[in-house]
Amino acid sequence: MQKTFQDKGEIFNVLFEAASEGIIVVDSTQHIVAVNLAAENMFGYEKDELLHQHLNLLIPKKYHKNHHHHFEDFIEHSEKRQMGHGRVLYGIKKDGSLFPVEAGLNPFKKDGQEYVMSLIIDISVRMETERQIYDLNSHLEEKIKTRTGELSESISKLEELNKNLQAEAKRRKAAEEKIKDALQKEIELSELKTKFLSLVSHEFKTPLSGILTSATLAEKHTLNEQQDKREKHLGTIRNKVHYLNNILNDFLSIERLDSGKGQYKYATFSLKRLINEVIYNANVTLKDGQEISYPKDIKDEQLYQDEKILELVLSNILGNAIKYSPENTSIKLDVLLTDSKIFFNIKDEGRGIPEKDQKHIFERYFRAENALLDQGTGIGLNISRTHLVNMGGQISFLSEENKGTEFKIEVPILNPGN
Repeated sequence: MQKTFQDKGEIFNVLFEAASEGIIVVDSTQHIVAVNLAAENMFGYEKDELLHQHLNLLIPKKYHKNHHHHFEDFIEHSEKRQMGHGRVLYGIKKDGSLFPVEAGLNPFKKDGQEYVMSLIIDISVRMETERQIYDLNSHLEEKIKTRTGELSESISKLEELNKNLQAEAKRRKAAEEKIKDALQKEIELSELKTKFLSLVSHEFKTPLSGILTSATLAEKHTLNEQQDKREKHLGTIRNKVHYLNNILNDFLSIERLDSGKGQYKYATFSLKRLINEVIYNANVTLKDGQEISYPKDIKDEQLYQDEKILELVLSNILGNAIKYSPENTSIKLDVLLTDSKIFFNIKDEGRGIPEKDQKHIFERYFRAENALLDQGTGIGLNISRTHLVNMGGQISFLSEENKGTEFKIEVPILNPGN
């Protein structure tokens, strides 16, 4: 089964390598079947050097005996363990040095085999910060004792002593607030990472299963009179692949934005080409009887912006319009070009967004109450708005439940000379 995790291709490579924390997957015998770059760097190993190795290679020898029993008990009960499970663990690097870690554990099964995925964080910096806080507190207590003794000897020094104590108290409070903020952020990050991994697992599993089923059925329809059925299954495969490609683009976009690598590639391109590409990709996902109305005779203007980001934004909004609209409905895309801006309006006749959910619709991972049963990640609108704001644009919407939604996108037209 180790080969299963090594041959997943681009999707799992992106998911593993995009994570800033270490990710290690072991089988029921505690042998490593998958590991990302962050984990290899954390433990000081070269690429693929940890594959097939026993997990004990990364655990100090004095913990080997107990860890074996803990692992068997964990597999038997198959319970997830969140980050910061009330104890500090230690890892051992290739050079033999020990360092403290926290590990979140997620058991799962694949093809009848049991595996455990660990999300690992090096907490050396945090523990050093806590030690410094402890030292600061100890130092402060010693100073208070000294100042109290001096107070009994000289009343004249009371004012100066009081000032010193107040200053020390402020520094102590500031340090305590700093560590509290750091710990809270770490907890929130851990929860977000766990939620992200769970979301990724669910959103990729469903379309992949659909692709496999349709491919199997398509192989059976080889006769001429069965071509309609074969085309139907091939259409399903194209639809699922298109969906996976959109999710992958969204995840890549999130990684770029969160890691500060979201540089934009501005260039001159054809507005007509952009619109045709977006419509062509959207047509693959149309339901029966749905149609997209758009300006087919639009003037072939040349724009200066990031073409790929605009395509991503328009595809996200148009894809939502298709997904949340019933069959036999029309979706309208309007384009208005001025000297300094370009406006896109995308209007559907779908289920709309509940009024109580509208204020949250651009939050990452949020999904409206009437969309929870549909496939989706809840990140498309968040990514779209973030990109548009970064490029000097904006996005807004009007929606009424059971009547439809209209998104309005505004993007500045930049000057290549600036």
